[in-house]
Amino acid sequence: MDLRSELLKSIWYGFTALDLEKSGKVSKSQLKVLSHNLCTVLSIPHDPVALEEHFRDDDDGPVSSQGYMPYLNKYILDKVVEGSFNKENVDELCWTLTAKKNYQPDRSSSSVLPDRDAFRLWCLFNFLSEDKYPLVMVPDEVEYLLKKICMAMSIEFNCVELDDFFSQDSGQQSGITVWVFLQMMNSGKITRGIDKSIISMAIEEVYREIVGDVLKEGYLWKKGQLRRNWKERWFTLRPSNLSYYTGEDRKDCQGNIVLDGNCCVEVLPDRDGKRCMFCLKTLSKTYEMSASDTKQRQEWTAAIQTAIRLHVESKNSLHKDLKLKRREQREQREKRRQAKEEEMQRLRALQEEKERKLAELELLKEAQKQAQVLMEQDEQRRRQQHEQLQHALEIQLREAEEARVSMQAEMALKEEEAERQRKRIQELEEMQKRLEEALQQEIKARLDEEGFRYAQARLLAEEEEKMKALMTLQEEQEEYILKTQREKQELKQEMEVKSRALDEAQRQLEEVRANRHRVDQDVVAAQRKLRQASTNVKHWNVQMNRLMRPIGPGEKRPSLGSSYQTFQIPTQRDPGLRLRRRSGSEDQSEESKENVDNGAECDKERRHSHASNGDMDIP
Repeated sequence: MDLRSELLKSIWYGFTALDLEKSGKVSKSQLKVLSHNLCTVLSIPHDPVALEEHFRDDDDGPVSSQGYMPYLNKYILDKVVEGSFNKENVDELCWTLTAKKNYQPDRSSSSVLPDRDAFRLWCLFNFLSEDKYPLVMVPDEVEYLLKKICMAMSIEFNCVELDDFFSQDSGQQSGITVWVFLQMMNSGKITRGIDKSIISMAIEEVYREIVGDVLKEGYLWKKGQLRRNWKERWFTLRPSNLSYYTGEDRKDCQGNIVLDGNCCVEVLPDRDGKRCMFCLKTLSKTYEMSASDTKQRQEWTAAIQTAIRLHVESKNSLHKDLKLKRREQREQREKRRQAKEEEMQRLRALQEEKERKLAELELLKEAQKQAQVLMEQDEQRRRQQHEQLQHALEIQLREAEEARVSMQAEMALKEEEAERQRKRIQELEEMQKRLEEALQQEIKARLDEEGFRYAQARLLAEEEEKMKALMTLQEEQEEYILKTQREKQELKQEMEVKSRALDEAQRQLEEVRANRHRVDQDVVAAQRKLRQASTNVKHWNVQMNRLMRPIGPGEKRPSLGSSYQTFQIPTQRDPGLRLRRRSGSEDQSEESKENVDNGAECDKERRHSHASNGDMDIP
């Protein structure tokens, strides 16, 4: 907090004191008086017409604080020089203005503080208040100030009274005004049973420490620089200097030691009849001092070191630095509190979600129990059905077992009969295999014959096509001959091409004839195979007829090792055998007719091919 901010806090009280109607505006005449008094206490020249010139364009009405601030900054605060005035005079001026309007204590009460103490508390309030308007002091700073006052009075601070005071009004948790603070101090709750003189001394000590930047005060013995004798002096330590006076009233200043980064403090051993000695070393001199006891020496050395540290860190006030640190701590606590609240909200949301899921889980468990009951009922029902089916199957198995026993007896009889039939079937199957082999050979021979015939027909068709092409070429050749002599030279080349084509066709015709001759030979060989296959079929038909005689009851089948000559020929009286012989003879006659027809057709085709070859006229 800089000097301008400190001055503005006091001036704000002075401006609001002049606003009697609480409208936020003050008349120009009152502002002239206020500005003149401020210039006087701040030791700066005052221009009586500056205010009128600054508000020349306005009407003659009152001026708000926002309208007065530019003038205050330009003509007063910008001209302030630190150290050229006494700030306590500025505070007294502003306190005088605001106290008349706002501070009206009950004078009849014995606990009311003197005006001087109220002024010092007002200054302490301004120093510790937040940099926001209207000015308020947060509860933490109130507690800090009251603790400092109680410590100066050597009593213990009771936080209960303060907590009760803030709990009475929830709106005071964000901060209290200076008038509420003074009313609390005048109520005697904090200073109950303490003499007013002690309270005044304590307030003055805290005032000098916080507002006056006095780090420590007290009597010390100092050794002279010239006479080297010891004298008792009253020392006052501030961040920038260490002053000493002849008495506690601080009227006769005997010296001022300027503190900087080159200074240091050291503890000295006892000598010259003095104890608890220490020295303060500067670049030019060394000051030897003696405290009353070891505790005082330790406090003085620590305070001097603190003052040197503040000077090195370019800090003018210890309590300003402490105030900023406390403010940062409050902000951090507020952030942590907000974070904690957010975390608590998140935890509550998670807890609600957990409870909801637990409720859903309970519902699922209940549904699972119901499903389990239904499953047990279904299982019991299926078990009963299974038992009924098993009982029915046992009955059916007993009936099937009885049927199986009866069927086994029948099967034994059937198997004996089947064994006899199986042997006979095996013999017939062997005979059938032989017949099938002969039949396959005959079929193969016929297929070969058909293939040869198809090849022969294809060659004849090709020969006919070649003949047609040859006749066409002959006709074209005759037409070319009849053309005019004029085209003769042009047609010679075509004649040569046609001649070559004719030669090629003749060569292909010769090849076709040679192929036909080979096909004729293959047909003859196929016919020879066909005749041989028909002979084999006839032979096996005879053998089959011999074996077709049925076996009568009580007859013995001849052994397999015996020859076919011992096989008895059935009599002519058997109608089945007569029918088979008749059918065999008919098959033989049909085959012989078919062979004769095939031979005739082959001869006819051969004669036709010879005739066609004989009739062909090759040019």
